Amino acid sequence: MINECEEHGYYRDDFCPVCGEKGKFVMSDYEVEKMGRTLAAILRHGKFDLEMSPQGFVDMRDIVDTVRGINPRMKWLRPHHIEALALTDPKGRYQVVGHKVRATYGHTVKLDLHLPTDDVPDHLYYPVSPDAEEIIMETGIMPVDRAMVHLSGTYRDAVRAGSVRMDDVAVLDIDTKRCADAGFPIGKAARSVYLCDRVPPECLSLAEEPEDKGDSYRW
Repeated sequence: MINECEEHGYYRDDFCPVCGEKGKFVMSDYEVEKMGRTLAAILRHGKFDLEMSPQGFVDMRDIVDTVRGINPRMKWLRPHHIEALALTDPKGRYQVVGHKVRATYGHTVKLDLHLPTDDVPDHLYYPVSPDAEEIIMETGIMPVDRAMVHLSGTYRDAVRAGSVRMDDVAVLDIDTKRCADAGFPIGKAARSVYLCDRVPPECLSLAEEPEDKGDSYRW
């Protein structure tokens, strides 16, 4: 659930993680899950055709009006519920600026996200099935079901991402500087998610599973 501490803001727990006080109730787990799916559909896939800026921002008031209009059971929804959901998302999937919100990754609609390209790691990772490994190494990585290529910050994050849709996962290593020099800069979208238009084959190599399972295996 989401609660709100008067001093430290929104949080997803029973008690404020900073001061330990029990805050004001905002949304139940069920409401968070239901509204989270709707928010992703609007911000990632353009559902309901709401006005969206070239960078993917949508007015939270428009989202509230639309959701309340199609679902009478959501008459309680207000912009601060959208803000609370976005700001407390554990994966950093949303960004709030003023009264507008956007998804940071996962889009199927083409946008100009203007993601930061500073401090991108020298190497990022991408999961593939062993059967597709050879052809991707030859042709490079292109977007498949999303508007941009999604890369992971660690080997383990790539394995976890690939395991959602593959039984066996191989991991490719992306030389990020070489990719940028080839005309495909990479931007940081979330904690361990990076985006680019495509990755040329000369930027790819087969990643080796790290022996040190510290930061590379964080969950």
